Amino acid sequence: MSKFLHPLRQLDSSQIITLGFLTVILFGAVILSLPICSADFTFTPFVDSLFTATSAVCITGLTAVSTAYHWNILGKLIILMLIQIGGIGFMSMVTMLFIAVGKKITLKERIVIQESFNLSQRHGLVSFTIYIFKFSFVAELIGAFFLSLRFIPQYGFVRGIFYGIFHSVSAFCNAGFDILGDNSLIPFSGDIIVNITVMCLIVVGGLGFPVYSDFTTHLKFAKEHKLHINYVVKKLRLHSKIALITTAVLIVFGGLFFFIAEYFNPYTIGNFSFFHKILASLFQSVTLRTAGFDSMGQGNMTYASKVISIVLMYIGGSPASTAGGVKTVTSAILFLAVWAVIRGRESINVFHKNIPFYTLQKALAVVMMMVTITIGASVIMTWTEAHTPIHMEYLDILFEVVSAQCTVGLTTGITHFLSNGGKIVLVLCMYMGRLGPISVAIALTKNKKHNKNNIHFPEDKLLVG
Repeated sequence: MSKFLHPLRQLDSSQIITLGFLTVILFGAVILSLPICSADFTFTPFVDSLFTATSAVCITGLTAVSTAYHWNILGKLIILMLIQIGGIGFMSMVTMLFIAVGKKITLKERIVIQESFNLSQRHGLVSFTIYIFKFSFVAELIGAFFLSLRFIPQYGFVRGIFYGIFHSVSAFCNAGFDILGDNSLIPFSGDIIVNITVMCLIVVGGLGFPVYSDFTTHLKFAKEHKLHINYVVKKLRLHSKIALITTAVLIVFGGLFFFIAEYFNPYTIGNFSFFHKILASLFQSVTLRTAGFDSMGQGNMTYASKVISIVLMYIGGSPASTAGGVKTVTSAILFLAVWAVIRGRESINVFHKNIPFYTLQKALAVVMMMVTITIGASVIMTWTEAHTPIHMEYLDILFEVVSAQCTVGLTTGITHFLSNGGKIVLVLCMYMGRLGPISVAIALTKNKKHNKNNIHFPEDKLLVG
């Protein structure tokens, strides 16, 4: 037994996280493939169960089979469990299990927790994990309450409560799975309760736990010392300020764009009332931030809307959240870097703080690796899907790849027609998108952060632009 466990003890934090997610995915895929999980009690093809399990653990929402009709109650509960594990993180689950049984959290386990949430410091990681669980439980409980109020009159008491819980967890974890039918939330596109509740859960889940921890810490201090709310705003960390501002800007400008671009489109919001159009446009802007619920039909949007949708999916949510994408803070850093160059400044300054050059390097690395994967995966899928039953335009394939890679879950309607090869490509995209391409690369190469052989060479100038 010790010989078997020895290789596992040699794994670094990135490898533990990578293998941990892979183990959960494979376990979920095997269970979902069994007849006890399908509505007709037959075996589900392993590729489809693997696709579903990956989509759930990687909180994406793309499905190879209908979530509402293919799976029975056990299958849906398994998917819900995988979503929760994927949203909060399997290391958080392991940590809470250790706390429950009274096991001490070792230094290596703390490092893995730090790595899984991409946190800058190791202090207070256990209390931070407990905070994540409490916050997630309260948010999902509130969301389930409001959604159940809407679903109970339509689906009955038991089913209404289950639907409320399922969609609350799915929304908070930015998963995008629904069990309402094959049209996602399109039948509820004008429902204020459903739309507002789901949007709030998506935003809350996508802002990132460090933002809330930062806010509540300063708010508690302000209340104890009877300080004005401005104190809380001023004391927020730079990360929190950038995450909040970027999120607000993207929601507003995204909603405004879709309102204008789709205003006269009869296949999306063209026939809606004015208020209904505003609601659907805002929902589209929010759900693209890696949630995946659909309220207007992605395949019917204009080309311009699809392109902007791809951009918003790429940006995604904030770091250490349930969302995917390159993240809001990463995008903001690149924007600020460009703005600094335009203004002729050598350093990146915002809110009287200087952003380190290493942070810019990491942001560029994340974006470049994401773009490389996107181009490679979309080109491969043009080959794998060349002989599918329906014609697939490159923009739709690109939309699908970005949706998978950025763990969004929206589709223009081609997912169910994909070949097994195309599904495997998207499975890999979802997996790398959830873990982050850099984390996967480090895990595969066993790269060490503290390399003793770093050599500094003389600088030289290159022509750029």
